[in-house]
Amino acid sequence: MLSYPDALALLLGAVSPLGRESAPTEAALGRVLATDIVSPLALPSFDNAAMDGYALRAASDVVPAGSSYVVAAMQAAGDVTQALPGAEACEIATGARMPDGFDTVVPIERTEREGEQVRFLADERRGQNVRHAGADIAVGEHALARGRRIDAAAIMLLAALGIEHVDVVRRPRVAVITTGSELNAPGPLPPAGIHDSNGPFLAASLARWGVDFLGRTRVPDTGDGFASAMHRALDAKADLVVTTGAVSAGRFDFVPAALASLGATALFHKVAIRPGKPLLAARFDGGPLVLALPGNPIAVAVGYRFFVGPVLRGMAGLPPESATRVRLAAPLARREGMQHFALGSLARDVAGHQVAHEAEGQAAYRIVPYAQADTWLSAAGEAGDTADAWPLDVSDAS
Repeated sequence: MLSYPDALALLLGAVSPLGRESAPTEAALGRVLATDIVSPLALPSFDNAAMDGYALRAASDVVPAGSSYVVAAMQAAGDVTQALPGAEACEIATGARMPDGFDTVVPIERTEREGEQVRFLADERRGQNVRHAGADIAVGEHALARGRRIDAAAIMLLAALGIEHVDVVRRPRVAVITTGSELNAPGPLPPAGIHDSNGPFLAASLARWGVDFLGRTRVPDTGDGFASAMHRALDAKADLVVTTGAVSAGRFDFVPAALASLGATALFHKVAIRPGKPLLAARFDGGPLVLALPGNPIAVAVGYRFFVGPVLRGMAGLPPESATRVRLAAPLARREGMQHFALGSLARDVAGHQVAHEAEGQAAYRIVPYAQADTWLSAAGEAGDTADAWPLDVSDAS
């Protein structure tokens, strides 16, 4: 049985970054940049006023209180710059381009105006209240790095730079298949029936990644429903298929044999982890990667967090994540030779040091501890007072 590090390495070895495509900047929210963005212009593109007031050519480092100037013109935001040769001062609005040779802006509230004359009420410093060209970013400077998830801040910067389209990584096409004759949609349940929670969980988790979601299918433990669902995923050119249930060694655990009969080649089956040991990874030649997760909800959560998530990062061209080592409030329950994943919470002790607390009452079928946790804790079989801490969801940052 493979260790978790070996299984993950084998899995990621079968993953390649997806191709790139062009997307309109305003429709690129949540996408991953496929190339570095180099600034095509300077921001600001010209020297401009940081506030409403009066622009002038300062004759010395300090413009003394009581200085009086003739106001030659009014410069508003968007106005074509006037050279104003020989002018002493001009009224100027926030964001307006500084006239040639003008280097200082005095706020309007620190002035008195009488007709065409303005008088300054306090000492003013030369160069104050001017936003200089390129102070935010210069022409040719790297603005955003490849692998950056495009968020609202990135959209703001791209728009300010006048970039209408960006190269982004193609969205992975992902299908979800949940197995189990006992699974039901929301509503009244038949005897021995349960609601399908794995399907909605995976759909919600994948939505955060902005995948091209091919849908989720719920199939019983009998008949050819699973094969039909897999054929639909293959026909839709899925990059990844995630299944839950029927992957262990019982009478109704048909997924390994069904995948083999459809032509998939197993990468591994069973990993030395708790929960989630029966997990299977397979690959169709020229087709999708398949991650078949056990059916218990927390085994599905572990499978998504520590297998599906890293695959999505690999498809996006992102490097592997790194954990944070934390001190434990109490040792985790461990079994020799197994990698344990536990839910927990992070807090500070009386000395202000970070410490991790394992959630109580955990079991592969119990969902409430998951809803109350704020971290995953991971440790190998050896005893110890530290563990790796991971965010509850997979990071999408490079």
